[in-house]
Amino acid sequence: MADHIRIRHAAGTWVVRTQDAVLGESSSALELQEGDSPAVIYFPRADVAMALLDRSDKVTHCPHKGDATHFTIVTPSGKLENAAWSYEATIEAVSQIEGHIAFYDQGDLTVENL
Repeated sequence: MADHIRIRHAAGTWVVRTQDAVLGESSSALELQEGDSPAVIYFPRADVAMALLDRSDKVTHCPHKGDATHFTIVTPSGKLENAAWSYEATIEAVSQIEGHIAFYDQGDLTVENL
């Protein structure tokens, strides 16, 4: 793993929600800390309402993690374009987050520890 990336169990129960929907809740989430950037919470797919996420065409690349597939969140009040991402085939050093989902904590979307 790159020396500047740390992955560990995210203590407590984590929830991700929009104004009108709980998208996920997990006590098995992972916390990824990359350098001085804020920590990112990765939810296991089994703990996320994947029916509310539509895979988008957006793919980004991180040299330390691999290619990230992005998702648009669809709720009764509208769409949040490319508001979540997942590394579906990670670089081996960060394989713990493979298949997990992370969310941009912004605007109508919040990620919080209960």
